[in-house]
Amino acid sequence: MTRTEAPATIEAPSVVAGLSTLDRYLAVWILIAMAAGLGLGRAIPGLNDTLAKVEIGGISLPIALGLLIMMYPVLAKVRYDRLDAVAGDRRLMISSLVINWVLGPAVMFALAWIFLPDLPEYRTGLIIVGLARCIAMVIIWNDLACGDREAAAVLVALNSVFQVLAFGLLGWFYLDLLPGWLGLGDGERLDVSTGEIALNVVVFLGVPLLAGFLTRRIGERTMGRERYESRFLPKIGPGALYGLLFTIVILFALQGRTITSQPLDVARIALPLLVYFAVMFFGTFLLGKGLGLAYDRTATLAFTAAGNNFELAIAVAIATFGVTSGQALSGVVGPLIEVPVLIGLVHVALAWRKRFS
Repeated sequence: MTRTEAPATIEAPSVVAGLSTLDRYLAVWILIAMAAGLGLGRAIPGLNDTLAKVEIGGISLPIALGLLIMMYPVLAKVRYDRLDAVAGDRRLMISSLVINWVLGPAVMFALAWIFLPDLPEYRTGLIIVGLARCIAMVIIWNDLACGDREAAAVLVALNSVFQVLAFGLLGWFYLDLLPGWLGLGDGERLDVSTGEIALNVVVFLGVPLLAGFLTRRIGERTMGRERYESRFLPKIGPGALYGLLFTIVILFALQGRTITSQPLDVARIALPLLVYFAVMFFGTFLLGKGLGLAYDRTATLAFTAAGNNFELAIAVAIATFGVTSGQALSGVVGPLIEVPVLIGLVHVALAWRKRFS
């Protein structure tokens, strides 16, 4: 998969015929992976319990493996010598911070109370999802949409730092302090340490980021940039999509029985999530255009704003409220909705790219 393949699927039908089957029907494979995961979770007794036990420090090793395989090829494509130019873009950096750590949690808090006023457990779970800003899968969505890879690397790193510093504080504010101020009843307290969040960041971003950085440095030194990008990167590129599909299967196998046994509850949780993704993506995309950002950085800003760190949200909900809690179910429904919605938004972004100026 190269940076130019995705728009070619829209602009040049002759090129579509030359794409791999994996690239051409990616949305289909993602839906099949989701269905396969749900089916496995239902068909094999005890599978979800077995997979859930394969963890260290609350981190699911199968999911960590899938995310590493998924993110490594994309992060190996990043030109790290260009990161300073991204960091110097104040419009991008400030916009990302405000959208992710001020507007995003506030929007999810409002939607959770609007759509789930009578379901406090699901409401709390959704608020936790809103606090967990995306640091992993957004890299894939951004790459598929031909976003700025260097900008994505910088923004997810920025989110990682703020995730360690601000997650617990924002959890206290939105779940405990603010409901009391607004007269909405007793608040909730999150039982999550800074160390647990830091471990999540290291596993899901630090490891693949270091691997991608070292691969580029060593590759460019041994074969030069041109050969590295024209010969080596195309060989490892498909691994990102294989890793994505593997991660989706494992994730949905872990929670397949929970999701399929409570369809009405899933629907109630899904509605505010759909509104959230739409508000965050389209609002941020329009903001980027209004600020005069180029398409690639606007797309990166929008996908970073719309995505969430589902693994952290699920881990925090389970650790605090229990694996069978409504809060945990909300976390599980997050990727159930996010994956197909964001792959759809990839196509929306690519369609807008043609008339972006």
